[in-house]
Amino acid sequence: METAQPKPKKASKKAADYAPSTVMPTPAHEPFAPQPETPVGFPPLPDAIATQSQVPQELFQTVSEDISTLDLPRPVFRFYSLNAGCYLVRFDPVGTLYHYDGTIRVERSAFNVTASGDLYYHKPLPIWPIPIPPIPILDSPTHQDVHALLGEPNPANGIPKFARSRYRYYLRITQILEGISVSSTFTMAFEMWKFKGATASPMWGNEGLFTAEMTFGSAPASYPAGADYLTGKVKNNRGVVVGTLTMGQVSKFLREATVEIDTVSGSEAPLDSGAGHTWQSVFSAVGWKLNVLPSHTDIAEPSGNSWSDGEMHAAMLARRDSSNLDAEWRYHVLAVKNIDSTPRGIMYDAGGTDSNNVPREGIGIASHWTIPNVNPWGRVKGQRFGAAKAPYFRTALHEIGHAMGLYHNTVDFGIMNTTDVIAAGAVAPVQFPDNIKWAHAADDQKRLRHMPDVFVRPGGIAFGTPYPTHPISPDDEHVEAVGLSLQVSPLHDVLPIGAPARFEISLTNDSLYLLPAPVSLQMKNGFVSGRVTDPSGTVRTFKPLIICVEEVPLAYMQPNDVRTESITLLRGAEGALFPIAGAYTIEVEVSWDMPGGHAGVSGTANVFVTGARTDSHASAALKVLSTPDALLSIVLTGDHLTEGNEAIQAALADETLHPHFAYVEAKRLAQPFIDRPANLEAAASLLTDETVMSSAEIRKCAKLLGKADTKGNKDAKGKIVDVLASKAKGSANADALEAALTKL
Repeated sequence: METAQPKPKKASKKAADYAPSTVMPTPAHEPFAPQPETPVGFPPLPDAIATQSQVPQELFQTVSEDISTLDLPRPVFRFYSLNAGCYLVRFDPVGTLYHYDGTIRVERSAFNVTASGDLYYHKPLPIWPIPIPPIPILDSPTHQDVHALLGEPNPANGIPKFARSRYRYYLRITQILEGISVSSTFTMAFEMWKFKGATASPMWGNEGLFTAEMTFGSAPASYPAGADYLTGKVKNNRGVVVGTLTMGQVSKFLREATVEIDTVSGSEAPLDSGAGHTWQSVFSAVGWKLNVLPSHTDIAEPSGNSWSDGEMHAAMLARRDSSNLDAEWRYHVLAVKNIDSTPRGIMYDAGGTDSNNVPREGIGIASHWTIPNVNPWGRVKGQRFGAAKAPYFRTALHEIGHAMGLYHNTVDFGIMNTTDVIAAGAVAPVQFPDNIKWAHAADDQKRLRHMPDVFVRPGGIAFGTPYPTHPISPDDEHVEAVGLSLQVSPLHDVLPIGAPARFEISLTNDSLYLLPAPVSLQMKNGFVSGRVTDPSGTVRTFKPLIICVEEVPLAYMQPNDVRTESITLLRGAEGALFPIAGAYTIEVEVSWDMPGGHAGVSGTANVFVTGARTDSHASAALKVLSTPDALLSIVLTGDHLTEGNEAIQAALADETLHPHFAYVEAKRLAQPFIDRPANLEAAASLLTDETVMSSAEIRKCAKLLGKADTKGNKDAKGKIVDVLASKAKGSANADALEAALTKL
């Protein structure tokens, strides 16, 4: 999905309450001397360290010549340098039974070195009772892999993978052996940033600067031939030894992942550009070893050839090959004919608030979208998307970039720019797609190489968390969109506890000039976000659950033009948005990318939430407010969302909450899901004059009716149309809604 940028300036520092997996507390015996913690939200990425050779200048000049022509004695010393690649790391704190495993990434570019690392807690083996199976005698001919028995990563297996729940530290390396040296020892300095968990605020804490005198030695037999292997004592900033560090090279690559590609019949697998660019060539440029696995080609279409986000997620869970994200970084690509929510592609698994609560696992791409037969689409205009190999493959790369934690980047025509912007940027005689840059922008390359594991690995931190570097994103250049105003009006300014809050939002051009603004204010397009302040002053944020924009659709607004939309709020990154009775203030922000920065406008509204009226109401409200997937059932819809649907059923069983959730269930029943056909009769039985519906929900319901097979369902269809017509008269965009209903 080519998404809108997140808004880190005003957003809470808390991430979503569902990702990553619950972090185990670090054992009470800390390996470091107590010191004040730096209250910074995110660790900055490492800077490039300029090469300063430790070889004497005279000797450096000598060895750079053709020594065979000189009458000199053969040198008796050895040169030392640090190879680029991934190093398996082990840190043993002083006086503890546990240790940390992890990786250090060493990047060499011309005369610069950039390095970073991650550490994961290693749980010690129990000593009583005796571990089962027992550790074998190592010289026994039948002994098993001792690494596996001890739970240690095996260097022979290459780049190691660790359980997400054991992630503890990010290492920002500030000093390392940059060039070549005649000494076998060098100083490595690094900041240790402790990860406190996705729901902590701040999420990270800087535990200070540490140094280690690292000495080259012989690598154990389990390491690749010729691998660098080093050991050293780690000291804190007081000079106290706090542990021992070992690091050995296991790969020339920095990171490793697998991309599995499944397709429906008739959809192409996005494997290459048709001009020599492949997954491997693009990602090897950023130091990733990418394994591409074309898998199933017979994925069944669930309910026609256009897929909902929920259907794609369900298909991923059902048909992907067996995988364990704690043992393998695996991303999933599903190529289908069409996608309901966007024309070309989407990273539908943005937040981890899906049915398996794991973020950034999968993307979808639409092979049967037809490229407009107009400029600026150049050589591919009028073609079916899957037949246009270059832009089709580029979109898959772009969406996987989002799954790896990257946002839009418009500094060049590279991978993370949007397709429409690249097409519009072609300058004759070059035509799109020949102007595509088949590489990530320089800052994105650094992020892919050196962001903390939890930002890039599937199942880590939810998409939308700000980058751990400055500038965080183009939002740092956020400017007020002078001339535009945003009005926010609640559908009901008094709500029973447990009910979702519905709002009508209107963007107006109050100026005398043409002003650019988003074509649509639907939350799924990624332009709308905000915050809710509860009666106690606690602030909770909300943003799109899934951002499905594969482009940035802006259009000029004429003076006095108004663009309207509806939003429904129930949960956000910090949980339920309206968890207690009392008065709330809601601030809605609409913001979008502009050349050189970000523009936006905001508006506010107030609602009052009343307490539980009956025991039944209290029980139903508790079920809704304590079930994260209730939001999924409202936004995504699908029979696979069992926990969310159970919460909706509990609300429907209560007289107070029933009108607020009736449309949610009617929407689910009115559309097919995999093998279940649409049930208009059941949907019609839920919709009455008491049903609470925003103008967007009226429009959506009318659209579902237009797509539904109404043979034998004319009475149900007529009943629903009557209810919608009654509601349309008093809603926003009444004329447009009534016109749409007339067509039915």
